[in-house]
Amino acid sequence: MRTNGLFLPLLILCCIGFSTIQAQNLYMPADIRKAYEKGTRSKDGMPGKNYWQNKARYNIEIIANPPDRNIRGSEEIVYINSSPDTIRKPELKIFVNSHRPTVPREKDYSPDYNTTGVKIESLLINGKPYTGSLESLEYTSNSLNLATPLMPGDSMRLSIKWQYPLSVQSDREGAIDPTTFFLAYFYPRIAVYDDYNGWDRQDFTEGHEFYSDFNDYTVTVKVPKNFVVWGTGTLHQPETLLQERFADRYKRSMTSDEVIRIASKDEMAGKKVTAQNEQNSWRFTATAIPDMTFAISDHYTWDASSVIVDPLTQRRASVQAAFNDTAADYHHMVRFAGDALKWFSNNWPGIPYPYEKMTVFQGYAGMEYPMMANDETYEDTVFSRLVAAHEIAHTWMPFYMGINETRFGFMDEGWATLFEYLSGPPFYGQEMADELFKGFRVTGWTKDRSGDMDIPIITPGTSLTGKALGNNQYGKAALAYLALKDLLGDAQFRKCLHAYMDRWHGKHPIPWDFFYTFNNVNEKSLDWFWQNWFFSTNYMDLELTQVIRKPKGSEVHISNPGGMAIPFDLIVTYVDGSVEKRHLTPAIWEADNKRIVLTVNNKKAVKSALIDGGVFLDANPANNSYTAQ
Repeated sequence: MRTNGLFLPLLILCCIGFSTIQAQNLYMPADIRKAYEKGTRSKDGMPGKNYWQNKARYNIEIIANPPDRNIRGSEEIVYINSSPDTIRKPELKIFVNSHRPTVPREKDYSPDYNTTGVKIESLLINGKPYTGSLESLEYTSNSLNLATPLMPGDSMRLSIKWQYPLSVQSDREGAIDPTTFFLAYFYPRIAVYDDYNGWDRQDFTEGHEFYSDFNDYTVTVKVPKNFVVWGTGTLHQPETLLQERFADRYKRSMTSDEVIRIASKDEMAGKKVTAQNEQNSWRFTATAIPDMTFAISDHYTWDASSVIVDPLTQRRASVQAAFNDTAADYHHMVRFAGDALKWFSNNWPGIPYPYEKMTVFQGYAGMEYPMMANDETYEDTVFSRLVAAHEIAHTWMPFYMGINETRFGFMDEGWATLFEYLSGPPFYGQEMADELFKGFRVTGWTKDRSGDMDIPIITPGTSLTGKALGNNQYGKAALAYLALKDLLGDAQFRKCLHAYMDRWHGKHPIPWDFFYTFNNVNEKSLDWFWQNWFFSTNYMDLELTQVIRKPKGSEVHISNPGGMAIPFDLIVTYVDGSVEKRHLTPAIWEADNKRIVLTVNNKKAVKSALIDGGVFLDANPANNSYTAQ
């Protein structure tokens, strides 16, 4: 196929000309509108002059003694009220109560998933026993009644002791095997109190994800000898926890490009990897981070290396993998994860990995946590690489950005899916990246024209479940960001994206902050695009209706019954066998998203024409071509 450049700039003959396009006012619900009215957010996309957010300091100790699945914990929380509001009923999140059969759920679980949930043994507020019922703290979200209100600018201290049985059926957390545990969401925490929604009192259900403040943590995990602990944050004094040769390997991995096996299967079985105290205390710290997660095992293989994530400073990040030695793909996992860290840091989003390490742990969840991923094992190493890349991409969205995943999951899942797709070609080729993206992320939406597939992306995730939730947050949102990238071009898209991330990282952005930042930095409103992709019931369906021969060239008539502003290639073949191919960005739909007429400035007769949307899969591809009679 050759492209001989015979297209002149395409003429768009529409009922509405560009000069008549009017700026659109985006839909904004009342709670969001109040935030802008109060000045906590600004329509130039910046945090408002009155922006605030709360935080806490957590000092946590947990004890695990596998194969005993009972986890015991204690914590001190200092919660700081930076808001202008007096707090009387703070919200306490206890996510592991999701294992109670009596809490709200989206689906049934087996008896191995069910447990008795968390038992709060004691709760002190500012040193005084909580006057409410501890037994009533049985849900995933629980309101506390303060005897003394928390005033603006003041803080309160909570002291909590609790225990819970780890579930046998591991999902996002639980027992991987009798002596391998994944400990996520294991501690009671203060919910987010923000400027637009107040307290996040949403019950946690299994199809949804999370919303967290940026807190400071010190966490001590106490386990028996011969158990290794992997987790979020800085591990303190590893030389006192690991025997000398393993501590040396661990230290060397922090600056090495090669993959170092810190502890093999046989070495773990030999029970000489850790210090031989009856109980070892593994202490981790992290600041300004949304969560902490840990995993323990007495038999998992442990690999590690490091990669440069900031070429300007030469800063490195540790890359680790912990796995059952029988998992063949995990023997490559440090390379897979390291490749992802480097690619994301240098390409898209193109912001250096903000943490000191990343550990991929073999479990059953396909789930992300700060500095951790809990991923399944796959026979297909390409798919294994893809899953690892997706979970690592979540470092930037939501963790770096503080996104409310529960309500606005498309702000993180859509980006992680886009980054997953864009990072594929260097490692397994463009063709496979396209096929995986289409098959895994797009086909389910485009081929299913049932009513819950065309719900606007902006629909709160708290109102969605099942396929509607998944398609809105993953594939459809990823295509929206990909279409935006195509519309603006890489340089402008990068400029806008980086401005949004610079303004809002470490805070709590909402979709309108994203929209307004792009409008502001782009210096031209994109409200027509936001309306088309995020607020409408549009879907992807183009139709090549006719080609009309005119004296100055042929007119190619294309309708857009789906209404979505998607990019596409127009491929024209002439009777002499020559071929022209032209890429049309979403800008082609700005004036009229229902129909366009493209004039091909070529006096040759058209033999055939084809619309090719690439990964923007057409709901009805049968009408995407024309052949002259």
